[in-house]
Amino acid sequence: MSSRWNDTDAPRGAEYDARFAVLAAAGEDVHGEATFVAGFQPRSVLDAGCGTGRVAIELRRRGIETVGVDADSGMLTAALEGDPDGEWHLGDVSTMSFDDGFGALRRFDVVVAAGNVMIFLAPGTEAATVANLAAHLTPGGALICGFQLKPDRYSLNRFEADCEAAGLEPVERWSTWDRQSFDPGGDYVVAVHRQPR
Repeated sequence: MSSRWNDTDAPRGAEYDARFAVLAAAGEDVHGEATFVAGFQPRSVLDAGCGTGRVAIELRRRGIETVGVDADSGMLTAALEGDPDGEWHLGDVSTMSFDDGFGALRRFDVVVAAGNVMIFLAPGTEAATVANLAAHLTPGGALICGFQLKPDRYSLNRFEADCEAAGLEPVERWSTWDRQSFDPGGDYVVAVHRQPR
């Protein structure tokens, strides 16, 4: 599983989670992504690129069936330690496939890719990833992606085109997980697209 993430020296596992623990201890809300996702009132969520499971664990704590998948085994080890009863899968979000137990593709009310998942994908896999994430949505389900807007990475225009090619319809766009208005000149986007009913 090749990705730009593998080429970074970003903290992994418990070290990655440590910064969120510091923020939480200082009274900061470290569950903005989970709150945003929960606002769609999903019964089921696929956390694509779940990392250490911070978002998935919080969604499960709120009573939402959540499955996490990540390509980094060290991050998943931390997720499993954080929630041993959670459903965690090692896999590539561009090619993953979940069976519903009856031979059909398992679908979710929401698929979320938070934490810059989209800009850490292996170059050239972005369109396939969006299509695969879309394939895991229920009719009317929402794909929610949050990522930095950087000139040398996956652009918002390409992302929007890939969503359209995957049959998704744009719903809303924000600059932050707490729904601050989108700034076209800004450096972050939270984009919501919906699978037609």
